[in-house]
Amino acid sequence: MSNLTLHCIQELDTSGARAAEVFEHDGTRYLVVPQLAQDVAGQPAQMTLGNSDVDALVYRWNGERFVEHTRLAVPGGEDAAFFRIGTRAFLATASLRTGSGPYALDTHSTIFELIDGRFDIFQRVPTSAAKQWAHFQIGGRHFLALAQGVTHGDTPLPPGAESCIFEWDGERFVKFQTVHSGWGYNWAFIEVGGQQLLAYADQAVPSHLLRWNGEAFEPFQTFEGKSGRAFCCFEAEGATWLVFACLHENTVLLRWTDGRFVPHQVLSGPGGREFEWMATADGGRLVQVNFLHGTREAPIPQLQSVIYRMQDGQLVPVAEFPTSGGTDSTCFEAEGQRYLVVTNSLSGEVRFRTPSRVYRLDLAADDKESA
Repeated sequence: MSNLTLHCIQELDTSGARAAEVFEHDGTRYLVVPQLAQDVAGQPAQMTLGNSDVDALVYRWNGERFVEHTRLAVPGGEDAAFFRIGTRAFLATASLRTGSGPYALDTHSTIFELIDGRFDIFQRVPTSAAKQWAHFQIGGRHFLALAQGVTHGDTPLPPGAESCIFEWDGERFVKFQTVHSGWGYNWAFIEVGGQQLLAYADQAVPSHLLRWNGEAFEPFQTFEGKSGRAFCCFEAEGATWLVFACLHENTVLLRWTDGRFVPHQVLSGPGGREFEWMATADGGRLVQVNFLHGTREAPIPQLQSVIYRMQDGQLVPVAEFPTSGGTDSTCFEAEGQRYLVVTNSLSGEVRFRTPSRVYRLDLAADDKESA
């Protein structure tokens, strides 16, 4: 392993942090961290408990660190996705549940619009165990894909709980299409070989690719196994690659070959949760955030997460960093430095309060090693 180094410059006081979204708007760089739950005094240490009536944290960058800017009512927060439509700016948030026991999975997820530094409620969408939004465009059309739902075994989801795709009608988002799903987690929009594909990760049914046929998304390719968590597509060494993370099975690298993605490399065993691709002049780096080992009843959240570099057609580890129920990461550049925000959701004692971290990256050390 080479000497790519991560310097932790800030710990964020977070509870059950589930995502990190960094974006700039009107000259301000924001970081939004949705939180799943806070610990409740007297409750046993279980990742399925806690008080989910918590806020998402909104920070702004002051040139050296993040300072709290405001809080948003996002109970059971799982995701935040920033996007623009023309000159308008939006933040879509996903809420998994509400309450502190019993919990309600059927709730609303809120889309905010940024106006004069405020996050105004724009649209509240009925959702069921929502996990992630993904915005993408095809032609001039804007879509929002929602991963949601919880099912066990072969029990079908009730109507309205399926993962689905919304389209912007000029005034609001309206439901466009549902997809085959059971326990949705993640999306990735891909353009490759003249086609528009949508990768969908699901815990309970096989994860799969959908293809845009000009009018709707249709089934295109199915991946083996279950417990899908995330996809990430990137280009390196003249090829198009897709990484696929699974919680209970291997995390793998696939290569676009002859009109489909084919298995290329096993990156790791169980525990995979999220990816972040960092485009750099020397070919880029891939961050793999690992969540936990074990089960929901007996989780082992303290793991090592990994940064890879493509070398001769293989992803090679160049750095590791500790995560504790790691859920997400996002990178940004400021004042000539590159930074990485990593969210942690569960302490080693299986408590929600555990810090998320901001790292300054020293890629030069990696360059020297590989020279």
